[in-house]
Amino acid sequence: MTDGAGLSGHGSDRISGSPSPVARRSVLIHRFMVSYFARYLRRHLNGLHIAAWGLPPDLSTGRLIVYSNHPAWWDAALYVLAADRFFPDHESYAPIDAEMLRHYGVLSRIGAFGVDLESRKGATQFLTASKEILASENRALWITAQGGFSDVRQRPLGLKPGLGRLMDIAPSATVLPLAIEYSFWSERGAEAFIAFGPPLRAADLSAAPRNERFATLDVALTATLDRLAADVQSRDPAKFRPVLSGKAGIGGVYDGWRRATALLRGRRFDPSHQGRPS
Repeated sequence: MTDGAGLSGHGSDRISGSPSPVARRSVLIHRFMVSYFARYLRRHLNGLHIAAWGLPPDLSTGRLIVYSNHPAWWDAALYVLAADRFFPDHESYAPIDAEMLRHYGVLSRIGAFGVDLESRKGATQFLTASKEILASENRALWITAQGGFSDVRQRPLGLKPGLGRLMDIAPSATVLPLAIEYSFWSERGAEAFIAFGPPLRAADLSAAPRNERFATLDVALTATLDRLAADVQSRDPAKFRPVLSGKAGIGGVYDGWRRATALLRGRRFDPSHQGRPS
C-alpha cells in the first residue's frame, strides 16, 4: 500500500459497521511497514524480481485496479513493496480476510480492510469499501482475485465474482493483471517473481456482458502467468530486473569460515552458491 497524505480524514468513519479503510490509513505507519517488509524479504528470500517484459505502464494518475493470483503467504508483502516501487503516487488498499486482520491489526493502518469470507455480508463489505476507495483519483485497489490460496498452475483460475463488479463502480479505472510466482533457483532462499500484464480499460469491461467480462479478465491473467512461468522455468536471470535483493549464502559458521579463507587468499568473498569458491 503506497504513500498517502498523512493520516487521511477522507470518507466516513465507519463502513457497514467497520472502520473506513481510507480514514484508518496512516502514511507514517505505511512508510514504516514498507521498510519492515523490505528488510523481512531480504532476510528470508533471495530476491524479488520482475520480468523485463512485465513492467507496468506509467500510471502516475488515475484510478487503478490490480488483480492477481494468490499462491502464497508472501503475496501481501509483495503487494506492499510492488505498490511502493511502481505506483508511488497512488494510495493503495487491499481486502483481507477479516479474521486475519484481527490478528494483524496494523495492516489496517496501511490500507488493508477486512472482508468476512464466511458470510454473505462479505460481498457487501468488499463493494462498499471499494466504492469509497475508488471514488477518488490516485487510489489503487489490489485484489487476490482467487480469494483463497491457489496453486500457480491451477486452471481455470477461479476468479471471484466481486472482481467483475468493480468495473461498474469505477469505469474510469485502469485494470492491471499481476502474475506472482515463487521458485528455488541456486540459493537456499526462494526467489519471488512478478509480472504485470497489458492494461485493460474498466469502461470496456463494464460494457461487456458479465460472462465476457470474466472471460477477458481470466484470459489476461492466465496469459501473464503462463509467460512468467516460462521465464521462471528458464532460470535465466537476464530475463528479469531486480526489485529487491536478499542475502545470498548459507550464513553462520560455514560462511564465516569461507569469508576468512577468502581474505587469507586475497580474494573477494562471494557468498552466493555460484560464486567463486574460497
